[in-house]
Amino acid sequence: MTATRGFGIDVGGTGIKGALVDLDTGEFIGDRLRIETPHPATPEAVADVVAEIVEHFEWDGPLGVTLPAVVKKGIAQTAANIDPSWIGTDADALFAKRLGRSREDVAMLNDADAAGMAEMRFGDPAARQGVTALLTFGTGIGSALFDDGKLTPNTEFGHIEVDGHDAETRAAASAKEREELSYEQWAVRVDRYLTVLENLIWPDLFIVGGGVSKKAHKWVPLLTNRTPVVAASLQNNAGIVGAAAAAAEGIEP
Repeated sequence: MTATRGFGIDVGGTGIKGALVDLDTGEFIGDRLRIETPHPATPEAVADVVAEIVEHFEWDGPLGVTLPAVVKKGIAQTAANIDPSWIGTDADALFAKRLGRSREDVAMLNDADAAGMAEMRFGDPAARQGVTALLTFGTGIGSALFDDGKLTPNTEFGHIEVDGHDAETRAAASAKEREELSYEQWAVRVDRYLTVLENLIWPDLFIVGGGVSKKAHKWVPLLTNRTPVVAASLQNNAGIVGAAAAAAEGIEP
Protein backbone atom coordinates (compact mmCIF):
# COMPACT_ATOMS: atom_id res chain seq x y z
CA MET A 1 0.00 0.00 0.00
CA THR A 2 1.41 3.40 -0.98
CA ALA A 3 1.92 5.87 1.86
CA THR A 4 -0.31 8.94 1.74
CA ARG A 5 1.56 10.84 4.44
CA GLY A 6 5.24 11.52 4.77
CA PHE A 7 7.63 13.63 6.78
CA GLY A 8 10.46 15.80 5.57
CA ILE A 9 13.08 18.04 7.13
CA ASP A 10 15.04 20.66 5.21
CA VAL A 11 18.35 21.67 6.79
CA GLY A 12 19.43 25.12 5.61
CA GLY A 13 22.15 27.58 6.44
CA THR A 14 19.83 29.74 8.55
CA GLY A 15 16.91 27.52 9.48
CA ILE A 16 15.90 23.87 9.88
CA LYS A 17 12.30 23.25 8.82
CA GLY A 18 10.06 20.21 9.05
CA ALA A 19 6.47 19.29 8.24
CA LEU A 20 4.02 16.49 7.63
CA VAL A 21 3.28 16.15 3.91
CA ASP A 22 0.28 14.88 1.97
CA LEU A 23 2.01 12.73 -0.65
CA ASP A 24 -1.00 12.83 -2.95
CA THR A 25 -1.06 16.61 -3.26
CA GLY A 26 2.37 17.81 -2.14
CA GLU A 27 0.76 20.07 0.45
CA PHE A 28 1.62 20.37 4.13
CA ILE A 29 -0.65 18.75 6.68
CA GLY A 30 -0.84 21.51 9.26
CA ASP A 31 1.92 24.05 9.83
CA ARG A 32 5.64 23.54 9.44
CA LEU A 33 8.05 24.04 12.33
CA ARG A 34 11.17 26.13 11.81
CA ILE A 35 14.09 26.32 14.24
CA GLU A 36 17.19 28.45 13.74
CA THR A 37 20.19 26.51 12.50
CA PRO A 38 22.65 26.15 15.40
CA HIS A 39 26.07 27.79 15.22
CA PRO A 40 28.31 26.02 14.70
CA ALA A 41 26.09 23.69 12.65
CA THR A 42 27.97 20.54 13.58
CA PRO A 43 26.44 17.12 12.83
CA GLU A 44 25.57 16.55 16.48
CA ALA A 45 23.99 19.98 16.92
CA VAL A 46 21.91 19.63 13.76
CA ALA A 47 20.84 16.11 14.76
CA ASP A 48 19.55 17.49 18.06
CA VAL A 49 17.38 20.04 16.22
CA VAL A 50 16.12 17.41 13.78
CA ALA A 51 15.17 15.20 16.73
CA GLU A 52 13.33 18.12 18.35
CA ILE A 53 11.30 18.67 15.18
CA VAL A 54 10.49 14.97 14.78
CA GLU A 55 9.40 14.76 18.43
CA HIS A 56 7.24 17.89 18.02
CA PHE A 57 5.22 16.15 15.31
CA GLU A 58 5.32 12.77 17.08
CA TRP A 59 6.37 11.18 13.79
CA ASP A 60 7.50 7.57 13.99
CA GLY A 61 7.69 6.60 10.31
CA PRO A 62 10.37 6.99 7.64
CA LEU A 63 11.64 10.51 7.13
CA GLY A 64 13.66 12.41 4.59
CA VAL A 65 16.34 14.93 5.53
CA THR A 66 18.04 17.36 3.16
CA LEU A 67 21.49 18.85 3.57
CA PRO A 68 23.17 21.77 1.76
CA ALA A 69 25.82 19.31 0.62
CA VAL A 70 26.66 16.66 -1.91
CA VAL A 71 25.23 13.46 -0.44
CA LYS A 72 26.19 10.03 -1.80
CA LYS A 73 24.82 6.85 -0.25
CA GLY A 74 23.94 8.76 2.91
CA ILE A 75 27.39 10.28 3.37
CA ALA A 76 27.99 14.05 3.16
CA GLN A 77 30.81 14.82 0.75
CA THR A 78 30.85 18.63 0.92
CA ALA A 79 29.80 21.39 3.32
CA ALA A 80 29.51 24.70 1.49
CA ASN A 81 26.97 26.37 3.80
CA ILE A 82 27.19 24.22 6.89
CA ASP A 83 29.96 23.28 9.34
CA PRO A 84 33.00 21.67 7.65
CA SER A 85 32.83 18.77 10.11
CA TRP A 86 29.99 17.37 7.99
CA ILE A 87 32.44 16.31 5.30
CA GLY A 88 32.72 12.53 5.46
CA THR A 89 29.91 12.20 8.01
CA ASP A 90 27.63 9.19 7.62
CA ALA A 91 24.44 11.22 7.91
CA ASP A 92 22.22 8.16 7.55
CA ALA A 93 23.85 6.55 10.59
CA LEU A 94 23.91 9.81 12.55
CA PHE A 95 20.19 10.51 12.25
CA ALA A 96 19.17 6.87 12.54
CA LYS A 97 21.02 6.61 15.87
CA ARG A 98 19.75 9.95 17.19
CA LEU A 99 16.15 9.14 16.25
CA GLY A 100 16.21 5.47 17.23
CA ARG A 101 15.55 4.25 13.70
CA SER A 102 17.21 1.99 11.16
CA ARG A 103 19.26 3.42 8.30
CA GLU A 104 16.53 2.30 5.91
CA ASP A 105 14.06 4.64 7.62
CA VAL A 106 16.18 7.74 6.85
CA ALA A 107 16.60 9.14 3.33
CA MET A 108 19.38 11.71 2.94
CA LEU A 109 19.38 14.06 -0.04
CA ASN A 110 20.99 17.21 -1.32
CA ASP A 111 18.55 20.03 -0.57
CA ALA A 112 18.17 21.27 -4.15
CA ASP A 113 17.77 17.71 -5.46
CA ALA A 114 14.90 17.21 -3.02
CA ALA A 115 13.29 20.49 -4.09
CA GLY A 116 13.64 19.52 -7.73
CA MET A 117 12.10 16.11 -7.14
CA ALA A 118 9.09 17.79 -5.55
CA GLU A 119 8.70 20.11 -8.53
CA MET A 120 8.90 17.17 -10.94
CA ARG A 121 6.21 15.31 -9.00
CA PHE A 122 3.83 18.11 -8.04
CA GLY A 123 4.76 21.11 -10.20
CA ASP A 124 4.14 22.13 -13.80
CA PRO A 125 4.20 19.02 -16.08
CA ALA A 126 6.15 21.07 -18.64
CA ALA A 127 9.17 20.82 -16.34
CA ARG A 128 9.34 17.07 -17.00
CA GLN A 129 10.09 17.59 -20.68
CA GLY A 130 13.61 18.27 -21.93
CA VAL A 131 16.43 19.61 -19.76
CA THR A 132 15.26 21.50 -16.67
CA ALA A 133 17.52 23.11 -14.06
CA LEU A 134 16.08 24.04 -10.69
CA LEU A 135 18.05 26.65 -8.76
CA THR A 136 17.39 27.52 -5.12
CA PHE A 137 18.47 31.01 -4.08
CA GLY A 138 19.11 31.23 -0.36
CA THR A 139 22.25 31.24 1.79
CA GLY A 140 23.91 29.78 -1.31
CA ILE A 141 22.65 28.61 -4.69
CA GLY A 142 21.57 25.00 -4.87
CA SER A 143 20.97 23.22 -8.16
CA ALA A 144 19.15 20.17 -9.47
CA LEU A 145 19.30 18.99 -13.09
CA PHE A 146 16.64 16.88 -14.81
CA ASP A 147 16.43 15.30 -18.25
CA ASP A 148 12.82 14.39 -19.08
CA GLY A 149 12.13 14.32 -15.34
CA LYS A 150 15.10 12.09 -14.44
CA LEU A 151 17.47 13.53 -11.84
CA THR A 152 21.21 13.82 -12.28
CA PRO A 153 22.08 14.05 -8.56
CA ASN A 154 24.48 16.34 -6.76
CA THR A 155 25.15 19.02 -9.34
CA GLU A 156 26.86 22.01 -7.78
CA PHE A 157 26.09 24.77 -10.27
CA GLY A 158 26.03 27.39 -7.52
CA HIS A 159 29.82 27.10 -7.44
CA ILE A 160 30.63 27.72 -11.08
CA GLU A 161 32.98 30.64 -11.62
CA VAL A 162 31.36 33.80 -12.94
CA ASP A 163 33.61 36.76 -13.67
CA GLY A 164 36.26 35.46 -11.29
CA HIS A 165 33.88 34.75 -8.39
CA ASP A 166 32.18 31.68 -6.97
CA ALA A 167 28.69 32.36 -8.35
CA GLU A 168 26.77 32.07 -5.10
CA THR A 169 28.96 34.63 -3.32
CA ARG A 170 27.55 37.26 -5.70
CA ALA A 171 24.15 35.99 -6.80
CA ALA A 172 22.67 34.11 -3.82
CA ALA A 173 19.79 35.72 -1.94
CA SER A 174 22.14 36.12 1.01
CA ALA A 175 24.34 38.41 -1.11
CA LYS A 176 21.31 40.59 -1.83
CA GLU A 177 20.63 40.92 1.88
CA ARG A 178 24.25 41.29 2.93
CA GLU A 179 24.95 44.06 0.43
CA GLU A 180 21.48 45.62 0.74
CA LEU A 181 20.89 45.35 -3.01
CA SER A 182 17.62 46.34 -4.62
CA TYR A 183 15.81 43.71 -6.67
CA GLU A 184 16.93 45.56 -9.78
CA GLN A 185 20.59 45.47 -8.72
CA TRP A 186 20.43 41.84 -7.66
CA ALA A 187 18.63 40.77 -10.85
CA VAL A 188 21.61 41.99 -12.89
CA ARG A 189 23.82 39.51 -11.02
CA VAL A 190 21.31 36.67 -11.32
CA ASP A 191 20.95 37.41 -15.02
CA ARG A 192 24.70 37.20 -15.53
CA TYR A 193 24.88 33.94 -13.57
CA LEU A 194 22.06 32.35 -15.55
CA THR A 195 23.64 33.41 -18.83
CA VAL A 196 26.93 31.71 -17.94
CA LEU A 197 25.11 28.59 -16.73
CA GLU A 198 22.86 28.29 -19.77
CA ASN A 199 25.91 28.51 -22.03
CA LEU A 200 27.28 25.44 -20.22
CA ILE A 201 24.23 23.16 -20.08
CA TRP A 202 21.74 24.64 -22.61
CA PRO A 203 18.59 23.93 -20.59
CA ASP A 204 15.01 24.23 -21.84
CA LEU A 205 13.77 25.73 -18.58
CA PHE A 206 15.04 27.28 -15.35
CA ILE A 207 12.93 26.90 -12.20
CA VAL A 208 13.91 29.32 -9.43
CA GLY A 209 13.14 28.42 -5.83
CA GLY A 210 14.12 29.33 -2.29
CA GLY A 211 12.53 31.94 -0.07
CA VAL A 212 13.09 34.71 -2.61
CA SER A 213 10.84 32.87 -5.09
CA LYS A 214 7.86 34.15 -3.07
CA LYS A 215 8.60 37.55 -4.61
CA ALA A 216 9.52 36.28 -8.06
CA HIS A 217 7.34 38.97 -9.65
CA LYS A 218 9.82 41.58 -8.42
CA TRP A 219 12.87 40.15 -10.17
CA VAL A 220 12.14 37.34 -12.65
CA PRO A 221 10.61 39.76 -15.20
CA LEU A 222 13.89 41.74 -15.10
CA LEU A 223 15.95 38.80 -16.37
CA THR A 224 17.11 38.87 -19.99
CA ASN A 225 18.77 35.46 -20.46
CA ARG A 226 17.40 33.37 -23.33
CA THR A 227 16.12 30.40 -21.31
CA PRO A 228 12.59 30.73 -19.87
CA VAL A 229 12.57 31.26 -16.09
CA VAL A 230 9.62 30.37 -13.85
CA ALA A 231 9.14 30.42 -10.09
CA ALA A 232 8.96 27.09 -8.25
CA SER A 233 5.37 25.96 -7.79
CA LEU A 234 6.07 24.87 -4.22
CA GLN A 235 8.28 27.90 -3.49
CA ASN A 236 10.34 27.34 -0.34
CA ASN A 237 8.37 24.25 0.73
CA ALA A 238 9.78 22.09 -2.05
CA GLY A 239 12.74 20.70 -0.08
CA ILE A 240 10.53 19.35 2.70
CA VAL A 241 8.06 17.87 0.22
CA GLY A 242 10.76 16.22 -1.86
CA ALA A 243 12.45 14.77 1.21
CA ALA A 244 9.16 13.32 2.48
CA ALA A 245 8.40 11.74 -0.90
CA ALA A 246 11.91 10.28 -1.18
CA ALA A 247 11.65 8.69 2.26
CA ALA A 248 8.25 7.18 1.52
CA GLU A 249 9.51 5.69 -1.75
CA GLY A 250 12.94 4.61 -0.47
CA ILE A 251 14.84 6.92 -2.81
CA GLU A 252 18.37 7.99 -1.88
CA PRO A 253 21.14 8.93 -4.36
